[in-house]
Order: sequence, then C-alpha cells, then structure tokens
Amino acid sequence: LSLRMERHNANGMAIARWAEKHPAIAKAHYPGLESHPDHQLARDSLDGFGGIVGLELKGGASAASRMLGRLKLVSHAPSLGGVESLVSEPRRTSHRGLTAEARAALGIPDGFLRVSCGAEDAAEIIADLEQALK
Repeated sequence: LSLRMERHNANGMAIARWAEKHPAIAKAHYPGLESHPDHQLARDSLDGFGGIVGLELKGGASAASRMLGRLKLVSHAPSLGGVESLVSEPRRTSHRGLTAEARAALGIPDGFLRVSCGAEDAAEIIADLEQALK
C-alpha cells in the first residue's frame, strides 16, 4: 500500500501540473496545486495530495465524450481507486440524477472528469490523456 500511495500521489501531482497548462482544459482541480483554494490547508494537514485530479474540459460534455472515447491506457469506469488509472464522468455516474444547472451549482459543470491516477508511469498516463484531447 505504501508504494501504491507514493505512486498515486506522484502521478496525481504530475497529471495536475500537466493539466493546469493544457490549452483544452479550462481548469484542473487538485489540492497540490497552488491555484487550488484549499492548497494551504491541504499542505498543513495532509501527507500527500492524493491521486484524484478533476479536469474541466473546454467544450463541455461533447469534449468529455470525445476524450473518453479516445483513451487507450486510462479506462473509463464508474468507480475510482484501482491500481490502474481510471476516469469517471460525474454527469453520467455519481451526479447523473441532477440537472446540468444543479451540477454546475455544485462546481461540476458539463465537461468535468475525475481522473484516478494508477501505478503506471506518469509520462504514459499524460501521453494517453494528451492524445485523447487532440
């Protein structure tokens, strides 16, 4: 578990830093980024920032659907937290019972994806996300 968590944290940070600069991503949500509103609280209270990264894609739901259909390494799954990298779309899973307006009010706009970073090499995860965004 300690090796898994070490990789989970490292990959989460790598993916978040990549996403924060990607032109097709409107916003990256990750407490390890200084841009996150709870960054200081996370630094003070956590031993690592985890491996779940929220991505808001420019282009909304259609951009999310397109990206999910193009992934090769990262699997689209309704649940997160495996040893392999997974991605979930709250619009179709955890928050499917809400309207687009209700989700947006909660900070989950259409085009929002959750990436659970697995134990693969971070560069391979990023390469898959990158090619899926093209």
